[in-house]
Amino acid sequence: MADTDLFEIMQTMRAMRRLKPDPVPDELIGKIIRAGVCAPNGGNTQRWRFLVIKDPEIKRRVQVHYKRAFDEVIGPRYLNSAPPPGVSRERYLRQHAAVEYLTDHFHEAPVWIVACLDEGTATPTRASGASIYPAVQNMLLAARALGLGATLTTRHLLYEKESEDALGLPPGVHSYAIVPIGYPMGRFGPVGRGPVTDIVYQDRWGNPYRGV
Repeated sequence: MADTDLFEIMQTMRAMRRLKPDPVPDELIGKIIRAGVCAPNGGNTQRWRFLVIKDPEIKRRVQVHYKRAFDEVIGPRYLNSAPPPGVSRERYLRQHAAVEYLTDHFHEAPVWIVACLDEGTATPTRASGASIYPAVQNMLLAARALGLGATLTTRHLLYEKESEDALGLPPGVHSYAIVPIGYPMGRFGPVGRGPVTDIVYQDRWGNPYRGV
């Protein structure tokens, strides 16, 4: 059954990295993408493009680079880093295990949505993501509302050329995220975050904002 309370959806939208291989109806994927294109984007130019990947062979080719990035960068970083704010060591290790699971089973997620921008001959800048990441967030919220698991991952960009070649992206189109979607093996629950009072300031940096 779909959830409809926006704040409940946001507060329980964990990254769901363990996904069942069961097919997801196109009707639901369509709803997710339509939610995505409701998002703000620079000048309403709507340069976003979404590549829905179901082909197992394409997913396997990308997964090779995804796993290489885990083995060389992501895995060691998890093992050598302290837990982030609001997360215990035990929970952080569980998160690492889930990341490793996603790495090994990335290609088994029934559907990927590759979020892209058609930038033509322009060079991507620091501001480019403002025209695609709000759409990704909308899609994640929609997936959660529909009871589907998903996560935002950009790890393939550590091997950007190889991954985008495997995805068959044309010149001028760049990927900004892959969102694997499927029915979750686990349950939704509260996200782990540190105290908001530690990160919000008023008027001057470091001056606490009392509204939180």
